[in-house]
Amino acid sequence: MKEIKSLRAPQPSGAYSQGIEAGPFVFSAGMGPHDPRTGEVVGGGIEEQTASTLENLSGLLGEAGMSLADVVKVTAHLARLERDFEGYDLTYRSYFSEPYPVRTTVGAQLAGILIEVDVVAIRDRSRA
Repeated sequence: MKEIKSLRAPQPSGAYSQGIEAGPFVFSAGMGPHDPRTGEVVGGGIEEQTASTLENLSGLLGEAGMSLADVVKVTAHLARLERDFEGYDLTYRSYFSEPYPVRTTVGAQLAGILIEVDVVAIRDRSRA
């Protein structure tokens, strides 16, 4: 097991790792739309916050030599599921391609953000 750290993703605010590499898998912590340099929330709407969150995850995966194309599982938490699902899904589609990763999207109480996402990625997705 190996810890993954990235300056291109928000730094942990508690006792957890940004990511862990275990065998061919990389597991990310839940990430939101925070600027990696300042920690400030990026974007006021779900589309901007989704894009910022996925960019943060992309930065973390990049530290492991991977990308969003290697993601096989996505778990997303939306503060306002019914209101924001459509905008979230539209932005999400611009970051992933078919076959899409499996995904769970749930409503959640989040602290000052509209979205939080964690992923599981695998090396050489074509063999998965």
